[in-house]
Amino acid sequence: MNQQTIRNLTLFELLARSWKRPSPIADVRFSADGTVVAFSGTDGSVAIAPTTDTEPPEERIRVSADLGQTTIRPRKNPPAPIIAATIRNDGDAPLAAYRGSGFVCGGGTGDVLCLSHSGEVESTLFRTENGPIIAVDHSEQTGITVATDGDHLYLSRGSGDIARYGRGPGSHIEALAISPDGNQVAASYADGLSIWRLESGAAALQEISLPSRPHSLRWKADGTTLACSLESGGFGFVDLSGGHVEVIPDFPATVRTLSWSGPANALVASGAFRIAAWSSGAPRTGDGRAALATGRPGLVLVEAVAAHPKTGLVAAGYANGQIVIAQIGGRDEMLVRPAGSPVTAMAWSADGSHLALGDASGTAALVTFPHQMFK
Repeated sequence: MNQQTIRNLTLFELLARSWKRPSPIADVRFSADGTVVAFSGTDGSVAIAPTTDTEPPEERIRVSADLGQTTIRPRKNPPAPIIAATIRNDGDAPLAAYRGSGFVCGGGTGDVLCLSHSGEVESTLFRTENGPIIAVDHSEQTGITVATDGDHLYLSRGSGDIARYGRGPGSHIEALAISPDGNQVAASYADGLSIWRLESGAAALQEISLPSRPHSLRWKADGTTLACSLESGGFGFVDLSGGHVEVIPDFPATVRTLSWSGPANALVASGAFRIAAWSSGAPRTGDGRAALATGRPGLVLVEAVAAHPKTGLVAAGYANGQIVIAQIGGRDEMLVRPAGSPVTAMAWSADGSHLALGDASGTAALVTFPHQMFK
């Protein structure tokens, strides 16, 4: 490989390990201990890769003695093959991190399965009355696992006893999310949200009405606010203390992903022709919530966003396959991937070193950044 070719490589080609899967990627999740990442495909498979890079970027960086110019050499070897397991044959398997290096996932016949870091189905945690499983979540703090078959919410505390909540057949639950402290569970319904506060083995219910069906649910780190995308367009900030809902409407496309940024005190959303971000502080009187101009406007939709856990940065994936990283509230962007298939899923590892992503062509990738890049 000549010097001219090396200079023309993109950051993605230099930093990413990527694998081709047989179907589009529906979701990506890091394990709780950050040692592996799982990619859920629309064909019902789950593929797992280690986060440890055998050729880390730090070992490939060179600084010239005369000019002080920093370069990074390409990888010498292709990444090790990804480990894959077939979980179901009727669509993608919902995923959540589970007990250190494992995952919990939903099967097609109502079974909630424990998946090891090596891709093996270790056990069935519990079964619901009606399959398939539509959504799952797990709390490392409390050991609670929740799942839904669309009719009911099933809650396991790990002791073998299963509690069942919900409105029964026809409820059409589509999304679940456990709060960061593990003491609340949110579920979506056609007319709003149900929030169960888990106290001393009991569950106190709070109902919140919304303008339309909520989809993606994302808790703020302090558990006081929930953000949810809305079927009618845009998304809502839900203040759980008073049940107040503030709707941010008028998106050109469906808001598929939402991501909270603690360092920037902001919420970031997809569905616009630029990275859309708002302050997550108190709304300004009379003016609504403060919008934070982020990145550069364009003619291509943002399909996925993921806020960096340690800094005020956000990664964004576009419908044309482009991937950028920007400072929330800033206009400059760092181009990671210039083009490809539409980005369908993104997630940062807890330490902010790895960005996992998937796209509509079945590319599953893990981008490992040098430690000094985001300092």
